[in-house]
Amino acid sequence: MIAIEDWRPGASIERLRARAQLLRLVREFFYQRDVMEVDTQLLSHCAVSDPFIDSIEATYRPAPGQEGVSLYLQTSPEYAMKRLLSAGAGAIYQLGKVFRNGESGSRHNPEFTMLEWYRPGWNAQALMDEVEALVTEAIPGFAAERIGYRDLFLRELGVDTHVATVDELAALCRQHVDAPFEDDDRDTWLNLLMSEVIEPRLQAPVFVHSFPATQAALAQVVEDETGTPVATRFELFVRGIELANGYQELTDAPEQARRLELDQQKRNALGLPERPLEHRLVSALEAGMPDCAGVALGFDRLAMLALNAARIDEVIPFSFERA
Repeated sequence: MIAIEDWRPGASIERLRARAQLLRLVREFFYQRDVMEVDTQLLSHCAVSDPFIDSIEATYRPAPGQEGVSLYLQTSPEYAMKRLLSAGAGAIYQLGKVFRNGESGSRHNPEFTMLEWYRPGWNAQALMDEVEALVTEAIPGFAAERIGYRDLFLRELGVDTHVATVDELAALCRQHVDAPFEDDDRDTWLNLLMSEVIEPRLQAPVFVHSFPATQAALAQVVEDETGTPVATRFELFVRGIELANGYQELTDAPEQARRLELDQQKRNALGLPERPLEHRLVSALEAGMPDCAGVALGFDRLAMLALNAARIDEVIPFSFERA
């Protein structure tokens, strides 16, 4: 039930003015670097394939009472932006709303603002440099450590993720987390250890890179110095908060198609609804997407850090409860 007294914004006007300045800062940053702003659709006939991200569904009807067509609010502009990259758009960024079901809390809102950008010809290291430069504009004096995923687990938990077995990871996880279940997927235990044990410890800024190949998502997979396949993916953590997630982007169309189908199979195995897959992304890669690095950064979380806010509803006008 909607409370009448919730007409007021959750964030103070002073903080909303600071947010507006931060929006301007971001656009000026990319203007000075000759990166074109794009504005892709919010509604799509296709949904994200990731089984751990739930799209919000909407219905389009040609007229009231007529049969509707299911559409999906974008969880990220990634697929659409990659279609633009394949069409020759060059360096691009987008700053706008995205939507995710089931995400509401101190750091989450089902409708939030995402900054995403792509740099043709760049590698992940160069993009980390640019992410750091942007965040430094918002938070003067900002500087981040860089560490590989394997080295992070060795440092924090004394376990080598390259060789640890499922049983060893499960036993280690249960030392820290109440996990009274069985699962033969290594990533289940790695993700629990990362999110529940390691992330809260990452208070000083740090880029974590070289994730397990099984966690590549839409990133390329390469061999590290030990000959072990790893994902060319990085995440930036600040004060225990994931701020950004970047990739050396996958450009292999058959591999992209395979990963989409694997996601669909995993959704089915988990009893989740199957969504229409974005095969236009595969077609775009077949047409030739340039080698590039891309990153998504949570703008609201950047505002939280810049304004020293404890909750996301302190930096957005109307959170889910007031919407």
